[in-house]
Amino acid sequence: MLIRINEPIPLIGAIYFGIIDRGTNLLQVRAYCGCNLNCPFCSVDAGPFSRTRVNQYIVDLDYLVRYVKEIIKFKGIDDIECHLDSTGEPMLYPKIVELVKRLREIPEVGIISLQTNGTLLTKEKIKQFEKAGLTRINLSLSSMNPELAKKLAGVPWYDVEKIKEIAKEIAKSKIDLLIAPVYLPRINDEEIPKVIRFALEIGAGKNCPPLGVQKFERYKLGRKPSGIRIQTWWQFYNKYLKSLEKEFGVKLILKPKDFGIHKAKMLPIVMEKGEKVKVDIIAPGWLRNEMLGVARNRCVSIVDCNKQKGRVKVKIVSNKHNIYVGVPV
Repeated sequence: MLIRINEPIPLIGAIYFGIIDRGTNLLQVRAYCGCNLNCPFCSVDAGPFSRTRVNQYIVDLDYLVRYVKEIIKFKGIDDIECHLDSTGEPMLYPKIVELVKRLREIPEVGIISLQTNGTLLTKEKIKQFEKAGLTRINLSLSSMNPELAKKLAGVPWYDVEKIKEIAKEIAKSKIDLLIAPVYLPRINDEEIPKVIRFALEIGAGKNCPPLGVQKFERYKLGRKPSGIRIQTWWQFYNKYLKSLEKEFGVKLILKPKDFGIHKAKMLPIVMEKGEKVKVDIIAPGWLRNEMLGVARNRCVSIVDCNKQKGRVKVKIVSNKHNIYVGVPV
């Protein structure tokens, strides 16, 4: 079911949609939560064959832009990055180009970046983004091998050759390109060096790092590919990435400062962990047996909730970065 998010539903509190402020000058802006791929390593089990995700959310454009402006005013800085990401594929948002254009009109926004798997990008769409003022595209690409790439996308129609051509078009445009593969030990070991070589050959990273190699992490509701070997963060940084840096002469161990990200005033936490709060149910949740509620101008994801309307008392079990999860009491 597609659930439309508009006023008065707060755009702070849910991980599925709205805005996430983690106490820096970067704001994660989430307008849509669905995905068109079914990656076997997906950390949130998104996509058309999801076993757990039953609803999708889409945010009204005007409402989303207004909320971004309000948060920027609160933060009181003029070097904001708006990162258009999602628990799925941001390009599925029908007004994604218009969103970029509207965010570019905000004086305090310096960088607008987009995370995408690239399957919905075209030459024409890249030109539209370029005109709208998009700064950077973070393009997911984890294998150069056509068959393995299809397996890692989880859909038979995935065409890595098309993604490679799209990457070249982005690199030729005014938009910066960062290629972001996910390293899956024992699965795409031979592919990561090929992806790195490709990124360097086409001129990725005009004004930013050309690559952002990501570590596979297993989450409770996420997917785990068969045969994968889980690395520690120490192994990932000190053995794997350092060896690739030495081989290719490119920086792969990245820090926030490499993207101009710094600490900034964060929106206040309004519900403490362990606190019991009365929450008004407003919509079904993203998961089965989950509802979405509102309390103190924040969204709350209520897990294991059998009630479908009205008010429910919950205990807040998580509140990190103003993302609230509660359980009925």
